[in-house]
Amino acid sequence: MFVSTTTNGIDAKGRVSVPADFRTAVASQGFSGIYVWRSFNGSFLEGGGLHLLEDYANAIEGMDPYDSARTAFERVIFGGARALSFDSTGRVSVPRDLIEHAGLSRQAVFVGMGKRFEIWDPAAHAAQQADDLTFARENKARLRRAGGRREAGDV
Repeated sequence: MFVSTTTNGIDAKGRVSVPADFRTAVASQGFSGIYVWRSFNGSFLEGGGLHLLEDYANAIEGMDPYDSARTAFERVIFGGARALSFDSTGRVSVPRDLIEHAGLSRQAVFVGMGKRFEIWDPAAHAAQQADDLTFARENKARLRRAGGRREAGDV
C-alpha cells in the first residue's frame, strides 16, 4: 500500500529517488520498478506496481469492447504507461514527456493513494492539497466504514 507524501529532488537527467516505502510496496510484484503514466485527472502522473495495472485490466475487461471509454482508458493507462526500473540507489529515470506533462523541474512530490500513487509538481500539489482538505472537511459525512455503518468517534 502506498502511504505518505514525500518530496524528492530531480536531477538534470530526470532521475528521482522513489520513496523507500513505495519501493517496498512493489518489491514482491515481479518487477524491480514502478509503472507511471499521465493522469487523465490533471497535470500530474499516476503510478503503481503490477497489481494496480492488473486491477485496471480487470476493470476495463468488464467494459463493452466497443465502448469508446474503454478504448480511452486502455490508451491512456496501458498505452501511456512506462515501466521505470530502479537503479542501485532506488532512483528511476522519468521520461521527458512525462516530466513535461506534470510540470516537474527540480522536485517531485510522491503522494501515496492506497493502491496507487501520484507524482506532482510541489506548487501544484500544495494548491491541490489545500483544496482537498477543504473538500474533505465539508464532505466528511460521506466517509463511511464498510457496510455503511458509523461508529462512535467516526468522522
